[in-house]
Amino acid sequence: MATTTNNTRYTGTAIALHWILALALIGIFAFGLYMTSLPFSPTKLKYFNWHKWAGMTILILSAVRILWRFTHRPPALPEATARAMPAWQHVAHHGVHHLMYALFFAVPLMGWVYSSAAGFPIVLFGVMPLPDLVSRSPELAEALKPWHAYLAYTLAALVVMHVAALLKHQLIDRDGLLSRMLPGRAS
Repeated sequence: MATTTNNTRYTGTAIALHWILALALIGIFAFGLYMTSLPFSPTKLKYFNWHKWAGMTILILSAVRILWRFTHRPPALPEATARAMPAWQHVAHHGVHHLMYALFFAVPLMGWVYSSAAGFPIVLFGVMPLPDLVSRSPELAEALKPWHAYLAYTLAALVVMHVAALLKHQLIDRDGLLSRMLPGRAS
């Protein structure tokens, strides 16, 4: 059951999870671009393992974040902001958020399935082997290989849209929407 609040701000936990996940996603995306540009080497293999560890950490953080969101309803948009937004912006607002949440899971899960099919197990932090999600299959691995990247680029595009909407609200509308997600700020 979701707890409701009349507060106009997100909870401290929701704010912390938002910013930790935002930084983790930006970091893993940049690191993924960097590591895939490297020539094959033991260092590149080490970086792939680090990338997988980070991906599994993001998967866990995403699960915590979605559970928190289901049990702690986010505050409604301020009335004036909601009234001023055209219908298409409401649809975009909800659509981008729902797609981002779906991709928080889909991107690391696709990476995990690809690693399993390719025969490269994930050993979390070098000590905890994770089960393969599918049996080793070079054909399946080849088919899945581009999808992890496609999904990651889609998530990156949605994050850019999210930030663009934030900038529009902050700089053009000047409705203070950002303050709802900043730590330590009273509304």
